[in-house]
Amino acid sequence: MAAGARRGINPDSPLARLIAGPMRPGRLVWIGLRPARRAALNSVERAQITVEAGLVGDHYAGRPGGPRQVTLIQAEDLAAIAGFLGRDEPASPFDLRRNPVVEGINLLGLSDKRFRIGGALLEATGGCHPCSRMNDILGEGGYNAVRGRGGLTARVIEGGEIAVGDAVAALSP
Repeated sequence: MAAGARRGINPDSPLARLIAGPMRPGRLVWIGLRPARRAALNSVERAQITVEAGLVGDHYAGRPGGPRQVTLIQAEDLAAIAGFLGRDEPASPFDLRRNPVVEGINLLGLSDKRFRIGGALLEATGGCHPCSRMNDILGEGGYNAVRGRGGLTARVIEGGEIAVGDAVAALSP
């Protein structure tokens, strides 16, 4: 699908060409696996991603082709969320319950695109919006602090291993 087509942008427009333009690769800086719903995340250095299971060891595993097989967030957004809450230290990915944390790449720029993390090929499926538990976890105002900064959901196109330090790169259209 042409860049921006899902958002109703004319694929021949200058805006569509900008959206489809090159992006500097980012880097995978953290991986978390949550073995069960509402369970604590386990931080790991590497993980396996499969088409059948998604992120192996995560509770969303086993939903082939599902739009939330992997949920990513930017390290830069963790700092912004903390700022919105009046905190000095970045918000913790443990609290936000996302899987990979990436830095140096704007996840919004991956919307409607396929991208690689290490050996895995993923396809962005939408924004990862905050749940009502954000106020319980982050305190009063937590939900609104995460709005617009909750990351990206993705489905697995090709499985592979990912590891902290791997490049995160958009595929050319």
